[in-house]
Amino acid sequence: FKMVKIRLQRAGAKKAPFYHIVVADSRSPRDGRIVEKIGTYDPMTNPATIKLDNEKVEKWIKNGAKPTDTVKALIEKA
Repeated sequence: FKMVKIRLQRAGAKKAPFYHIVVADSRSPRDGRIVEKIGTYDPMTNPATIKLDNEKVEKWIKNGAKPTDTVKALIEKA
């Protein structure tokens, strides 16, 4: 049985992080294979920009995907 997590995948340049909020198998590496991309997070803008597909977020959480603490905080902010 595989654990599916909602987590951040780092993109962007050195010293300029940009994150994709993705649904991924908990065993795959941070920037590895993903199941679905459900949003983006840009901490470099002021205030930080969070774009989320709320329907997909809810669908995945209903289906048992666990958001990481960071993503949980982002979902609450968005």
